[in-house]
Amino acid sequence: MQLRNPLAKKLLFGMVLLGLSACNLPTTESADNSNQETQAAAPISQQTTANNQACTLVENGFGSPGKVNLRAEEVVTGLEVPWGIAFLPNRDMLVTERPGRVRLVRDGKLVSQPVATINVTESGEDGLLGIATHPNFAENRFFYVYYTADRNGSQVNRVERWRLSENGLSASPDRVIVDDIPVAQFHNGGRIRFGPDGMLYIGTGDARNPQISQDVNSLAGKILRVTPDGQVPQDNPFEKNPVYITGIRNTQGFDWRDQSTLWVTDHGPSGDLGRRGHDKLSLARAGDNLGWPTIYRCESGEGFVTPSIVWREALPPGGAAIYTGNAIPEWKGSLIIATLRSEHLQRVVFNPQSPQQVERHEVYLQGKYGRLREAIMGPDGELYVTTSNCDGRGNCPQQRDKILRITK
Repeated sequence: MQLRNPLAKKLLFGMVLLGLSACNLPTTESADNSNQETQAAAPISQQTTANNQACTLVENGFGSPGKVNLRAEEVVTGLEVPWGIAFLPNRDMLVTERPGRVRLVRDGKLVSQPVATINVTESGEDGLLGIATHPNFAENRFFYVYYTADRNGSQVNRVERWRLSENGLSASPDRVIVDDIPVAQFHNGGRIRFGPDGMLYIGTGDARNPQISQDVNSLAGKILRVTPDGQVPQDNPFEKNPVYITGIRNTQGFDWRDQSTLWVTDHGPSGDLGRRGHDKLSLARAGDNLGWPTIYRCESGEGFVTPSIVWREALPPGGAAIYTGNAIPEWKGSLIIATLRSEHLQRVVFNPQSPQQVERHEVYLQGKYGRLREAIMGPDGELYVTTSNCDGRGNCPQQRDKILRITK
């Protein structure tokens, strides 16, 4: 394979990975066992790395309490590990449940029968994960799902296209878009979104094999970019290759700053290579390498992107969305990140003169709704968040998991 991007030739396949056996620990998305309570004024520090890019290191806690008064409205309850939300032109929602169900929310109510039931394998962090609708959904009724499949006795992560019926109550599979994405009990990624360029972006995890995040011939530990039909765009950074961004451990959230730049969250290690903590947020473009496993803290190296902010204690990050609505004008342009173990919404504000640098960050809804998974802007300009309290790691309430609308 001929590589267009010269940085790809510097990928470090020969690094010595001490402590690799730690990958076999029964770890999860959590990366630190230390106290997760938010500090009233959590200390942070700016670290200037070798390439003179400032990285904000959050030493303790997760940030100062946010100053905007919010409220969270329950949209629906009764869900089981809702992983992703896709909005339809008529304001209906399609919601994925990790056990393999695509659910419909219509007129503010959860329809009792699933739109589709997908045969998934479900253990740890795999199952039915992300969902996205085609940019021309109103004409073709296509939506896309990321799920873990059993193929001839072997597990694979797969992105598949489905067609929703005219009445919205059922769906049928159309075609496989990307297949053979490596799978493991943990680190499966799963977020899929259409970008402003009309291409489908797919976040994958390293499938508990850190080295393959640096291998452009592997689909694991990457953000992939394909056409709506699953073809490789001609302007991808690696010729005839769906790989778009490399060096990722396990991303479940990304959004676009502009047409060509993404904010990408990544889970820090939970015992891998003897390391812990350090979830991070990075600004990335086509062909960028986010550094895992070579760098994972506020570090830099030749050919690697220095993170913008790193939390020493485990968030870890779920979905992420640039706030574009008017309901909370103070949040306009901020990145909002749903967090799991730390059970809050993280607001990150960037320096307008130097967008890679974090100006400040704040904590909202700490511990009020438990684990938060998806964060996505709706067509009504409101932020929607899902809880993930019934995934075996939280306290599952009688009403099960919920979709929340965040407003003032």
